[in-house]
Amino acid sequence: MAIVPHKLSNPRSERHMFSSSDDNAMMKQIQATHAPDGREFSVRPLLNLVEDIFQQAAPTGLATIVHQQVHAQLEAMDDKALQNGSHEMLEVLSYTINKISCEISCKCSGGGDAHATTLAIFHLLSSYSWDAKVVLALSAFAVNYGEFWLVAQLYLTNPLAKGIALLKQLPDIIERSAVLKPKFEALNNLIRATLDVAKCIVEFKELPSQYISPDAPEMLSATAHIPTAVYWTVRSIVACATQIIGLTGTGHEHIASTTEAWELSSLAHKVRSIHEHLMAQLTRCYHHIDEKRHLEAYQTLVRLFETIHIDNIKILRALIYAKDDQLPLFVGAKKERASLDVLRRKNVLLYISELELQYEELEMLRQIYEETRQHPTRAESQFEVVWLPVVNRSTPWNDEKQKQFESLRSMMPWYSVFHPSLLDPAVVRYIKEVWHFNKKPLLVVLDPQGKVVNPNAIHMIWIWGSTAFPFTSNREESLWKEETWRIELLADTVDPNIPAWIEGQKHICLYGGEDMDWIRKFTKTADAVARAANIQLEMLYVGKSNPRDKVRKNNSTIQAEKLSHILPDLTMIWFFWVRLESMWHSKVQHNRTVENDLIMQEIVTMLSFDGSEHGWAVISRGSGLQGHMAKAKGTDILECFEDFQSWNHIATEKGFVPALNDYLHGHHNPLHCNRLILPGTTGTIPERVVCAECNRPMEKFIMYRCCTD
Repeated sequence: MAIVPHKLSNPRSERHMFSSSDDNAMMKQIQATHAPDGREFSVRPLLNLVEDIFQQAAPTGLATIVHQQVHAQLEAMDDKALQNGSHEMLEVLSYTINKISCEISCKCSGGGDAHATTLAIFHLLSSYSWDAKVVLALSAFAVNYGEFWLVAQLYLTNPLAKGIALLKQLPDIIERSAVLKPKFEALNNLIRATLDVAKCIVEFKELPSQYISPDAPEMLSATAHIPTAVYWTVRSIVACATQIIGLTGTGHEHIASTTEAWELSSLAHKVRSIHEHLMAQLTRCYHHIDEKRHLEAYQTLVRLFETIHIDNIKILRALIYAKDDQLPLFVGAKKERASLDVLRRKNVLLYISELELQYEELEMLRQIYEETRQHPTRAESQFEVVWLPVVNRSTPWNDEKQKQFESLRSMMPWYSVFHPSLLDPAVVRYIKEVWHFNKKPLLVVLDPQGKVVNPNAIHMIWIWGSTAFPFTSNREESLWKEETWRIELLADTVDPNIPAWIEGQKHICLYGGEDMDWIRKFTKTADAVARAANIQLEMLYVGKSNPRDKVRKNNSTIQAEKLSHILPDLTMIWFFWVRLESMWHSKVQHNRTVENDLIMQEIVTMLSFDGSEHGWAVISRGSGLQGHMAKAKGTDILECFEDFQSWNHIATEKGFVPALNDYLHGHHNPLHCNRLILPGTTGTIPERVVCAECNRPMEKFIMYRCCTD
């Protein structure tokens, strides 16, 4: 018997798909049969069993399967059913399944109307929920469908199957397989489509109620369409059963109808459209659930950090997703995995960054880290660094990103998470919202109990290195109290010669800028002044922040013309400036400004020098204490040196640097324009920054800069 073709609605219109006038009339009849008695049971095991039956029965070119293979497959299915606890459930449901199976067999072989048959099945299922209705109907059809193909597959090897096959005239069907192929393909496609819809409906039922309630807008939108989806799934089952029953007992008189195959395909198209719509609704539900879960995980994280713990493991497990059977850490030095226990009761520095890391920063951090490991007895060895890579999950993780991640990880001698996916989205949210991570790397310090003792120690690491241990905010405050503005603070870590120059009471000149003409003129003039003043002057070129080709070319020229000392490694030039920037950030973190902190005033002056297109110079003798440091912009210092004869006698009386300071202060130009270019920050930029030269508020601009020459 052929089913009555259903006029398909426009698949581009969801509303039309679910609410045509014919569908509305039919759905009123279906809704009238719905009288659930409140019984609840998990239909997932039954659905899994049904899916197994369809997979095993599906004809693959109508090839004969030997008895042994079938026996092994049936045993495997039986084991799976036992594991899922299906036997107990089947004892309760078998009567209903058999009753529906008989209804399908009788109605579909009697030439009845497809809708009437479907309605009769719904009457049998009236006391069940919508998800149970669709799975029970599929189960009943699976019995008929499975029996049909079981006989077809075994009739050549099993005498009992052969006798039944002859009575049903199945050998003729096998012989005419080529003619029947379009029908079987259409049947398989429709069965797959109905299974997909059934699985989707069951998935809706299984959504966790603690994260999404039945009255949530996403659920209401979905559940409104589930009755219609169940109807068309059962209607499709009736169509498939009609075709299977129509094949038996027809013999040579049966002629495969292409119209029947088209009707099955049309139904499959409608069911697939329904499935696509339900999946879109399911995706919205999962998005809602994810948001709720992430909020819950985020709030749990907030509470954890507000609680006192006996050690840091609970905090670390909340930050780095770790199951009992996982080793979530990667040991860079050993290239092996490790558990979180290696960090227990240690000071842990969480190095947080994106995958786009500056090579200079990573190299300097590696050098500082390895220097501390050369002294295993020191307290500094009681801290560990862990890299937490923050990646954008809205873009797919591909082979290129994996290689980039592994390349960075291989450069780090400390610990890393084994994969960025081990950082839950709630953790990433916490890192961004609470620790204010925004592209620039952070170094969050946890004490042995997991308490945050410094929201960002990266700046104090650049300034003082391992001397800053245990890297707490209190330690940072005490280090600043011990500091004065001197050449050691400014530069003694960037060149190995500087400590010896300081020890020898030599005059030290640090200068920078990119104007090679000014550099030549300044260095030659400074050298002549040093000879005239009978002082030992060592000059060191420190370029500009973000050094690129111009600084590299200047280095080559200065070295070739023997104008002064240079820092041949551009990383050290970068480090000189990043330390200055770090000093600024560190002071800001402790609420210091130009108005209330002398060192801050000097830092801002130096940073404004770098913001200028011209040169500059700082000159010091010894440790630079008691005002023995002078600084000026390029034009001012050059003019001062060119006029040395006018203040030579003062230099002889007071000393070179004090006399230089007197001259610069006496010839100060009140007309000036200072630019302070601050790097991207991990915290907040102060709303008010005053000029270090005139103490007036500076005007704030937004600048976008690409660091290429």
